[in-house]
Amino acid sequence: MRSALVLKRAGFLSAVLLLAGACATPIGVTRVDTQSMYRSVTSSVLSGDRPSQYSEQLLTRLGLGERFDKDPEVVLAALRGPGEGLSREYLFVLSELSFYHATKSNKPEYFLASAVYAWAFVLGRTDEARVDPIDPRLRLATNLYNLGLAQGLEVGDEAAVVLEPGSRPLPFGQIEISMDEQMLLWSSYRMTRFVSLGEFKVRGFLNRYRQAGIGAPLAAELTPVGTGPEAEEARKRIPPRLKVPVTAVLLIEDVSTGIATGNLKARIEVYAADATTTMEFGGRSVPLELEPTAALAYQLEGAPVWDTEIGAFLSAFKPPFPEGLLMMHPYRPGRVPVVLVHGTASSPARWADIINELQNDPKLRGRIQFWLFTYNTSNPILLSASDLRQSLQRIRKELDPDGRDPALNQLVVIGHSQGGLLTRLMVTDSGTRFWDAYSPTPFDQVELSPETRALIQRSMFFEHQPYVTRVVFIATPHRGSFRVSSFVLSMVRKLVTLPLTLVTGLAELQAKNTGLPKEAAPTAVDNMLPTNRFVRNLSASPIAPGVTAHSIIPEKNEGPPEGQDDGVVKYESAHLEGVASEKIVRSTHSTQSTPATILEVRRILYEHLGIACGLECEVPERVEAAMASAPKPEPPAVDTNAIQSP
Repeated sequence: MRSALVLKRAGFLSAVLLLAGACATPIGVTRVDTQSMYRSVTSSVLSGDRPSQYSEQLLTRLGLGERFDKDPEVVLAALRGPGEGLSREYLFVLSELSFYHATKSNKPEYFLASAVYAWAFVLGRTDEARVDPIDPRLRLATNLYNLGLAQGLEVGDEAAVVLEPGSRPLPFGQIEISMDEQMLLWSSYRMTRFVSLGEFKVRGFLNRYRQAGIGAPLAAELTPVGTGPEAEEARKRIPPRLKVPVTAVLLIEDVSTGIATGNLKARIEVYAADATTTMEFGGRSVPLELEPTAALAYQLEGAPVWDTEIGAFLSAFKPPFPEGLLMMHPYRPGRVPVVLVHGTASSPARWADIINELQNDPKLRGRIQFWLFTYNTSNPILLSASDLRQSLQRIRKELDPDGRDPALNQLVVIGHSQGGLLTRLMVTDSGTRFWDAYSPTPFDQVELSPETRALIQRSMFFEHQPYVTRVVFIATPHRGSFRVSSFVLSMVRKLVTLPLTLVTGLAELQAKNTGLPKEAAPTAVDNMLPTNRFVRNLSASPIAPGVTAHSIIPEKNEGPPEGQDDGVVKYESAHLEGVASEKIVRSTHSTQSTPATILEVRRILYEHLGIACGLECEVPERVEAAMASAPKPEPPAVDTNAIQSP
């Protein structure tokens, strides 16, 4: 009886084991979601805590997996061996495992070793065919080189990279680095401090643009060099806090022999992103790794420009640049200037998304250059516009005194809000209209000192600038803003400080001449009151012949634009008859970062340069057309039986 029970239990246990074995064989597969599978086969030392499958495979094949975890430096030395005849498989694994060990040990010589092995894998082998471009290791090895180089040359904890000649240790020898100091010159500046951009997460931009390539992407800080008028002219329009996006490349000579002997020679080359996006090596053009968005974000992080927005509105703020115009890089002949003019209580920083998107457009890159105008946004609009006009006239004369660059005769000026009114005055022939609205006495008959006469004359009389051939008005209050009320004006007048030259000049005008209105100097907010004589006269002034004008008008709500507003400007104020195009976008007043606004600016620049717009225009239009033709949802049916009579 007992033996029968034992046999029965044994049979049951065998059945359970058979069933278990059927569910989980020693070798088999488990179905997972696509993302989990992809992560498992593409993970590397750059995205996870373990090396890639390529390195793990070699370690496992050689029975060195556990040993590497315990003694990584011993295993790395064994993998290198005498350093001769290393295959691409070994070069890649040495690069990744060196980087892995460097991150664990914080030894910079292993970061540099990773870069050396990666260079040999990507560009250093001449005895074998080039790496297949679809080999996943190619991009990974390039990234190991870029990051290994940056972190191998880092000093301190702030991602500061030191680019200088000298000898650097390697785990298996040393690398002697040379450098041409001339490569550190940029306009009338010298690049002095470099920060690795590959270690920053960017916030605030619509997109982060990168160009995949070779080299360590860095942001360079600048120190002025040289003296004299030419150096001063070159520097006066470049922001002192500008961070130049550059790429540093360590070109390693005869890398295979150097790995074998332990004595390598290399030179550092530095390329500014605004000058080139490629380098020549081995008879071919190689793309450089670029991080333009990260460089711009790094420049704007904690920048004083944010503090000037309100400060420049409230006080008699002196712009950091003598004439208000600043440039993102030195003048490049042949590139059409696109001048951006910000609005009230704003700053050039508000154009960051438009600059980021359009500077990184492959069709526009190399064909346009951005100029930014900054000004006291509480000053009378006529005064600010005269400053803009002077700035444009002088910069053209400084950059191209002989008038040889046709691009400087095709300027595009784009103004947002109050900046749109300044822009309009660049393409307006005012005659005596603004003066006549102030005084019935002809201007040449009033008594004034020469200084005051010059100030009022340049602020009251405008002729269109013939080199400005296209303008774009964004959220522009051509007929004033409905937000300007008597209460707002009262507060602004109490808080704002206008320039002393303006205040004393107006006082002199009124003291020396009878019959003039006894009123204080107007602020820009006064000028945007719908009943103000300035804005009424400007709105009645035609745009000069030969100028192509466009309007981008944000509206908060769906539906026809008539009667709507963006929170500051009504459609009827922003609308202009006779413009080449009018684009309604769903946005509030500060629309510079709205994708639809940027797309329209892009389309306008394409048109200006004669570039076929293609999919950049077609796709949004298709979406809009599809949404317009989509059937509208029917209102819910009403159950009449449920309605009770009163």
